[in-house]
Amino acid sequence: MRSLNDHHLQALLDDDAPCGDLTTQALGIGAQTAQLEFRARQPMTVCATEEAVRLFELAGAQAQLLVCSGALAAPGELLLQAQGPAAGLHRAWKTAQTLVDWASGIATATAAIVTAANGVAVACTRKNVPGTKVLSVKAVRSGGGIMHRLGLSETLLVFAEHRLFLGESPDQTIARLRQTQPEKKIVVEVSSLEEALRWTAAGCDVLQLEKFTPEAVAACRLALDGEPSRPLLAAAGGVRADNAAAYVAAGANFLVTSAPYTAQPKDVQVIFRSAT
Repeated sequence: MRSLNDHHLQALLDDDAPCGDLTTQALGIGAQTAQLEFRARQPMTVCATEEAVRLFELAGAQAQLLVCSGALAAPGELLLQAQGPAAGLHRAWKTAQTLVDWASGIATATAAIVTAANGVAVACTRKNVPGTKVLSVKAVRSGGGIMHRLGLSETLLVFAEHRLFLGESPDQTIARLRQTQPEKKIVVEVSSLEEALRWTAAGCDVLQLEKFTPEAVAACRLALDGEPSRPLLAAAGGVRADNAAAYVAAGANFLVTSAPYTAQPKDVQVIFRSAT
């Protein structure tokens, strides 16, 4: 399943070669028949191979998908292959490779946190690189993660920056949100145990524990154990593969992270062959 449609993919091709491929044209090799392979150089959770195949097709070549997004690939494994005029393969080559490199980096980083969380949901934030949301979401899902928020329009998340402008108690805020948005879960970000207790008493559904250490999450969980209706605890801020298990052990109900968006891209090897 592709996340980027032909319009978006064609725009990527046009951005890279707005007036054609000068080198290929100058060398006069565009009409020669060629073959190309994408192979994984390292273990990775693959993403965007569907988009890469379509890029080659839009550039006038034929391509075959061998490893789908979400699958694990071993070093040396063949991900896709393409054949056709050298002009088409050269035109799509770098755009397709970069897309798979970058998206597989996000997917692999997400998968590492998901593995460390051992069954507890890993939710990625909306702090993707601007302009990359659609493919970033695909990469997160390919790695086994879920989306924390796709944007501002559909979720209620009350930050301290919102509360600066409220001249009312937490109880009044929650009651007002329940009345105006009865179908929505109310998430409140807190930065201390005192705030967590205050908003729990007010009746929020989820506490987003911003930059709490695992020890602080455990203390919060213990303090809320006696509450009649405990909110879910979301550990957020600084959650990575190397500390995800500690947050889960501390009692977090799910993890919120932006870490995959800054992951190192994976390395896809591209092998060209002349078919003439």
